[in-house]
Amino acid sequence: EGEKEEEEETKPVTLSLNDCLACSGCVTSAETILMQQQSGQEFLNTVNAGDRTVVVSLSPQSRASLAVHFGLTIHQAHRKLVTFFRRLGASYLFDLGLAREVSLLESAQEFLRRYRRSKEEGGDKTTLPMLASACPGWICYAEKTHGSYVLPYISTTKSPQQVMGSIVKDFLARQTGVSADHVYHVTIMPCYDKKLEAVRDDFYDAARKIKEVDSVLTTGEVLDIMHEKGVDLATLDEDATLDDGMFAHFSNHPLFGYPGGSGGFLEFVFRYAARELFGRNVDEITWIEGRNVDWREAKLEIEGTVVLHVVSAYGFRNIQNIVRRIKQKKCPYHYVEVMACPGGCLNGGGQIKPLKTDVGRELLQRVSQAYHDIEIRSPDTRAAVQEGVYDPLEAEHLFHTEYH
Repeated sequence: EGEKEEEEETKPVTLSLNDCLACSGCVTSAETILMQQQSGQEFLNTVNAGDRTVVVSLSPQSRASLAVHFGLTIHQAHRKLVTFFRRLGASYLFDLGLAREVSLLESAQEFLRRYRRSKEEGGDKTTLPMLASACPGWICYAEKTHGSYVLPYISTTKSPQQVMGSIVKDFLARQTGVSADHVYHVTIMPCYDKKLEAVRDDFYDAARKIKEVDSVLTTGEVLDIMHEKGVDLATLDEDATLDDGMFAHFSNHPLFGYPGGSGGFLEFVFRYAARELFGRNVDEITWIEGRNVDWREAKLEIEGTVVLHVVSAYGFRNIQNIVRRIKQKKCPYHYVEVMACPGGCLNGGGQIKPLKTDVGRELLQRVSQAYHDIEIRSPDTRAAVQEGVYDPLEAEHLFHTEYH
């Protein structure tokens, strides 16, 4: 009987992606993810088949990592990546800047709604703090580990990756006359967890049988493809665009962005709320540094009263701190930018690894410098509306999601 009990106790357990916490403990390579549709080879197979319109969306964090690796400026890297993906067979390459603007704006407007509801008499106390939703590692962890304690606080705004998925499969398909199911949309991201985000049921249109994002390649996987093809990015010609003038306001503009290596959510929401709620323009944010480099706060005080308090919490040690405060109902913050990776998205697990001569922190600093070597531009709804990709009446349907 003892032997039988021991056999039962050691019986193998079958795990699927639905069981993954995206804790970064094991999901660090394409082999461990075991997702054939999310591999570099599957991307090449699809491109070579030639029966689908291939659209590539490039994250600024990945572009910065590649630029530093090849000793290029951020602008050189972008133009050479256009050449690289054009030669592979891509029909379009878009900067994720457009989707990030939409995601920032939707996040800020959602925050205003939550803040105002919380101040109403008898208002909903689960509206604040609003927790950022752009990091899929954090979302998986929250859903699987904390559930109803935390989910009501998480922003429903889609991440830039999934916002771009909605734009590509909706707007781009209509503009080009290509059926959405014939569009193959691949994103280049700094994080393996973005693969898990792309395969969520919430981002699959069952009626049309299409995914918002068909495949995700990490920065490191793009480098692997270059090695396989014998391509040195530094020696490629520089093509200006691969977008046929689509999204003209964004295509013809120099590379732009907003401060913040993880998308700028903390900075933008703070400034936006200060202006819209209290009529205060915040040009320079005075940061209050925490006990570690992945925790920093900012406050807006009016007549000695703190009316706006935000914080960034990167890495699971800091995330657990925030979750504990929420459960104890002692969380003083109104908005929290949450990222699973220490150092944020610029230090994502899918970025190019340091060379033997590099020190990890020094490499991160160089990638951060390259990332911020762009024109700073505050998101504006007028640009997205002008392009036809942002309709306030459809935003709730297209650019928001839910958690389980």
